[in-house]
Amino acid sequence: MEGALNMKNILIHGLGQNETSWNIVEIELNLHNIKIEKPNLYSMLKDTRINYSILYKKFADYCNSFSEKLNLCGLSLGGILALDYSKEFPEKVNSLILIGTPYKIPKFLFKLQGIIFHITPKSTFEKIGCTKGDFISLVASMGDLDIETNLDKIDCKTLILCGIKDKQNMENAKLPLSLIRKFQRLYETARFQSRIMCRYSIRSNACDYGLCTMDEMAKYL
Repeated sequence: MEGALNMKNILIHGLGQNETSWNIVEIELNLHNIKIEKPNLYSMLKDTRINYSILYKKFADYCNSFSEKLNLCGLSLGGILALDYSKEFPEKVNSLILIGTPYKIPKFLFKLQGIIFHITPKSTFEKIGCTKGDFISLVASMGDLDIETNLDKIDCKTLILCGIKDKQNMENAKLPLSLIRKFQRLYETARFQSRIMCRYSIRSNACDYGLCTMDEMAKYL
């Protein structure tokens, strides 16, 4: 089990989540004797302006605080952060697991989500440890991200997971195949009869992200 002793395994939650979203995953990985770190991204943004650039800087500082090499597993926003970190610090990253991660920002969808977020109750955001205004600011700052640039700098084994009903991300999940040099597999995850790796439902498409065998995930941690 590569990385079990001399690696840090970091699981990075998505936009509408917090670190508790990984609780079931943590229990399952413990059965494989795999220990994880699961940072709360919103806690990194306390007492500062909120945008993606600042979040990434805080996340990179967090990752660089570890002397060990890293196995990064990111869902959606967490996957984008993991990709950006792997491009900037390829020597620090041992492996990547990317779940439901967009490689091209769907601008129309982002605008539509922005409208929905404006009419969403404040309590929804407070549950994940973020204010409504900060959440909307973060989403707005991501509209022009250029995720696909420099993907060829990533030099670690990479597993890509995407829900079979997640049509938007399934299409652009195929983008890194020729760019990430040690790309391993693209899984359409609904085909697996297995334990839940991470479940994340959103009302817009009611799809689940990250259904995968724990044995498969363990190969990358």
